[in-house]
Amino acid sequence: MAVLASRVGADEKRLFDAFDRRGVPFDHVDTRRQWFLAGRRDRPWSLALNREIGQVRAAYAARSLAAAGVDVVNSAQATEVCGDKWLTTTALEAARIPTPRTALALTPQAALAALDSIGYPAVIKPLVGSWGRLVVRLPDRAGAEGVLEYAAALPGPQSHLVYVQELIEKPDRDIRVIVVGGQVLGAVYRTGESLRTNVALGGQTRPCEVTPEIEKLSLDAAAAVGADIAGVDLIEDRDGRLLVLEVNHRVEFSGFQSALGDRVDVADHIVDHLRERAQR
Repeated sequence: MAVLASRVGADEKRLFDAFDRRGVPFDHVDTRRQWFLAGRRDRPWSLALNREIGQVRAAYAARSLAAAGVDVVNSAQATEVCGDKWLTTTALEAARIPTPRTALALTPQAALAALDSIGYPAVIKPLVGSWGRLVVRLPDRAGAEGVLEYAAALPGPQSHLVYVQELIEKPDRDIRVIVVGGQVLGAVYRTGESLRTNVALGGQTRPCEVTPEIEKLSLDAAAAVGADIAGVDLIEDRDGRLLVLEVNHRVEFSGFQSALGDRVDVADHIVDHLRERAQR
């Protein structure tokens, strides 16, 4: 097996340890030094776990390995869908999974019309990004005009695409669920003092009971984007209704693991799933 990762963090170290404890040989492949020759299929691996943090590198590495006959988890398609918020939204909508009202504006000017339709307060998010970076709360049209004027001045056509979403009035928490191989491993609440509750930004985690609704929504969301291994983020509206916010293909699980302790070992489950997949 290969593990693709340009950055080895706490989660990757847990995975490496789980491979070693199970006696499963693997190669750590630093994608910053990896290259692919078109048409070459003599790769030494039958399966690869994609832990690359860079979205573009992760997607192209998955495509290139798949073309060489390597089974990649998550697949290139799942990596591309999860890495783009609009593609994720359209996949969830196609599967009739409840998600906040969302629009994609092709220009900052068009975003104002989209925001008028969705209503304020709202949020805009970058199409590609993680850890809640560049997520902006827009209380009204005046605030939106200032942010979108700045967006219009940014270089690059993708910077001018605006992902607009209704702001859900929720408790000061969201729910992170980890799915591996069609099984929900558990759920945690993530709490924070701002709109963003990402652990990477200082959010705190505590255990959350996995209700039948949470389990079904999470499994359906992972299936909708085609992810074998997924971190599904849910939010509750003021009436307690659950909505799927996004699905992560390179799930970070340190905060989840800290909250649940010995009740579940995410790295062990991932390695066991990979072993089973390799034997099919």
